[in-house]
Amino acid sequence: MISFKQLPIEAKAAVAAGVVFFSMMLSRSYLAEKLDFRTRRWLLRLQMALFANTLMLMGSLHVWRSTVTTFTRSSAASSFCFMLWKIAVFMFLALAHSSFFTLLFLVAEEPYFFSLAAYTCLGAYIILIFFLFTLGSVEQAYKFLAGRGAKSGPGNKNRTALKPVLAVLLTVVLTVVGLLNASQPPTVNSVEIPVHKLPSAMNNLKVVLLSDIHLGPTVGKTKLAMIVRMVKSLKPDITVIVGDLSDAEAKIIRPAVEPLGELDSPLGTYFVTGNHEYYTSDVSNWFELLKSFSIQPLHNENVKIVSPKSASDWFCLAGVDDIEADVLRYSGHGMDLKKALRGCSSEHAIVLLAHQPIAAKWALQDRPDINLILSGHTHGGQIFPLNAGAYLLNPFFVGLYQVGQNTFVYVSPGTMYYGIPMRLGSRAEITEIILRSP
Repeated sequence: MISFKQLPIEAKAAVAAGVVFFSMMLSRSYLAEKLDFRTRRWLLRLQMALFANTLMLMGSLHVWRSTVTTFTRSSAASSFCFMLWKIAVFMFLALAHSSFFTLLFLVAEEPYFFSLAAYTCLGAYIILIFFLFTLGSVEQAYKFLAGRGAKSGPGNKNRTALKPVLAVLLTVVLTVVGLLNASQPPTVNSVEIPVHKLPSAMNNLKVVLLSDIHLGPTVGKTKLAMIVRMVKSLKPDITVIVGDLSDAEAKIIRPAVEPLGELDSPLGTYFVTGNHEYYTSDVSNWFELLKSFSIQPLHNENVKIVSPKSASDWFCLAGVDDIEADVLRYSGHGMDLKKALRGCSSEHAIVLLAHQPIAAKWALQDRPDINLILSGHTHGGQIFPLNAGAYLLNPFFVGLYQVGQNTFVYVSPGTMYYGIPMRLGSRAEITEIILRSP
């Protein structure tokens, strides 16, 4: 029987990831009721950081072998430049691994340079792993098809050396492109959506949709102030924020949130939780902070949006808690559609705020009379190659979808980004939604 010490390091990392994952599941169930609130919050964050790092360790070993070990027998291995290269690769991997811990120790009003560097390396790490794997697969397929699987020679060695060089070059180019794309202000996307049973007096009502701002290690007050200025210039009747506003506790990041107090939509500003609000384990304090800025959380509840022209003309705006609250067994929270739509009948138009597209799908299965659902969460994949995964994991990916004859779902690609300050194959967006009466 093979002992743990005899296992290859990749297998050890896989075992460690399994142990951390098991401890996360245990914490979410058995220990959740035995630990005090603050301890549970820190334990969850630490476990998530450790789990991500143990998974990354397997990829990091592959990166090191591909970009360093491959060249150790070459004539340049003893040169000073190669020594610098090894240091650069080590620092790159170390920064990528440290990114998850910045959420615990480096969150303030404005991002720290270290956090930006660490998350940039994490984004580049994801791209590099993808290209190393893809090019390696192409190389193996070529060998198989050419019938040279057992042969070796100078040509094979040159191709083996070319693979990591090409992967690194592609990674550098895409990282720069992604950073430049994400540094641009969000685009304003104007969408007209017909809403069944919307009163004619409310035709052309303007709703501005924000989602996935992710205040935290790499998004701070300056970017939020820019978003608020852009929203105010659109002069919306209603502003809605559909989750993942922040990745940090309310007390820590309060100064960065202050620009939200300048939102002044005449029919109100509303908020529903996303999965990251529950990762902070600080939802109650976030609700109180947002209320101090005249932003109303919709905690499985609804409000009547009444036309300024006629008190008898209105529609129901409802919001549900994010489904992650159920997974985390977050006390007093969880998606409760029946409670959220209490008093909302099919005689009036119904607009629902639900952070995750999967929650939108579930809501329509229970209440097909909902006319419009506004979601976020997917980020449009945010960066290549994660776009494909986000597309496959969500019933609605990004943009406008029609479900049946009288129902629409709109999924925002996000107003900022999560952690990694990059966008590849997606663009940050502030959505201007014009509601049309049939």
